[in-house]
Amino acid sequence: MTTEPLPLAATSLFRAVMVAADWRCQCTGQCGHRHTRTEDRCQRTHGGRVLLMAAPADPSTPDRDAAALPAAALRVWCPGCHTAARRTRAHPEPAMQERLFDI
Repeated sequence: MTTEPLPLAATSLFRAVMVAADWRCQCTGQCGHRHTRTEDRCQRTHGGRVLLMAAPADPSTPDRDAAALPAAALRVWCPGCHTAARRTRAHPEPAMQERLFDI
């Protein structure tokens, strides 16, 4: 069990998500970084200078919907990975354009 800072609300939900992730960011590249030096998973852990968050596994989930998600739909994110993943989801790579005209 950790003695690191906990949120003021939804503490049991936060703790359940963190324990399942071993108190480590669960980003596996959604932020745009491959995290290849750390088994393809971000190395950030909760505490000290970095406080992790429990946020939707899908970073594009609107905040209003995110507030009602169960633990199974949440993942542990460090602030850097979460911000980058949300940015990536907001501006996805353009898909290959389908044919405009059939000839």
